[in-house]
Amino acid sequence: MTGLMVSMLAFVAGVKDKMESDEKGATMVEYGIMVALIAVIVMVAVGPLGVAIAALFAGVTADL
Repeated sequence: MTGLMVSMLAFVAGVKDKMESDEKGATMVEYGIMVALIAVIVMVAVGPLGVAIAALFAGVTADL
């Protein structure tokens, strides 16, 4: 009976270790997706912001 319990405990510990390592990979993937999403948002925002800044400088230059 004790041998069976030790085997079961070893099996559960092995499964737990495997699950924890898989979660680390999933977490890295989630962070990668978030970074990619932030990069896309920044790229989308830079276009109109660049046009607005260029217009602002053009206005200041015209006023001078």
